[in-house]
Amino acid sequence: MKIERVLNNNAVISTREEQEVIVIGRGIAFNKRVEDDINEKEIEKIFILENEGTSKKLKILFGDMPIEYMDISEKIIKYAEKKLDKKLNDSIYIHLTDHIQFAIERYKKNMHIKNGLLLETKHLYKEEYDIGLEALNMICEHFGIILPEDEAGFIALHIVNAELNEEMPVLKNITKVMQEILTIVKYHFKLEINENSLIFYRFLTHLKFFAQRLVKGNHYNSSTGDDLYDVIRMKYPDAYECTKKIKKFIDASYTYELTQEEMIFLTIHIERVIKNNNR
Repeated sequence: MKIERVLNNNAVISTREEQEVIVIGRGIAFNKRVEDDINEKEIEKIFILENEGTSKKLKILFGDMPIEYMDISEKIIKYAEKKLDKKLNDSIYIHLTDHIQFAIERYKKNMHIKNGLLLETKHLYKEEYDIGLEALNMICEHFGIILPEDEAGFIALHIVNAELNEEMPVLKNITKVMQEILTIVKYHFKLEINENSLIFYRFLTHLKFFAQRLVKGNHYNSSTGDDLYDVIRMKYPDAYECTKKIKKFIDASYTYELTQEEMIFLTIHIERVIKNNNR
């Protein structure tokens, strides 16, 4: 690959397999010019510029952003991908790096912003929140500053955004729907749910993607028919009654009608959570 444009000493634009890319590496463009070869041993990350909006943001980010913010962001993202065992959307490099820079600048100016979703984040996105706490430790080691707990929540939400490939306003609505459904389940069964179990974690994962479909107006449909619906309804009557309450609430609060398939899966997950809770 050859350098087509230098963004800074650590980032250049090139082409790979007829596709425009941003190539990242410490000192990769130092004393280099356009048309010079890129030393592949110095490459740390390659961003494929498929989306015009993301492409423009990345070029601005890597053109203006000090390398220390890019370094800590890369470190946090790698840690998150390892802990979650999944690849995060490349958009997180824009949003997280930008957020960390402004969080540190706010800290230096003694400007503290409260995270209105902190409690919900700790409750609904525990893995991501734990990663956010570790990110604060990394930032402390790197910059010598202690950011408030609210920032762990913000970082966690950026990670969830990258998992779902959504923007923050959509994620806020997803979080709201998840919290509302959990509240209905708790009130219906009049109990405190064991939130540390694997079964509850799977329920949260199901709720996360269900809420995403609801917020975006996409329904889940499969080949399951009336027979399975009737079997689940009869086999788990208490869980099904709870699902009916959820359906009624969603019908009244959102322009979304649950399909039979969605009611089946909600009922099964609720039954598992409650059964596990009673052990």
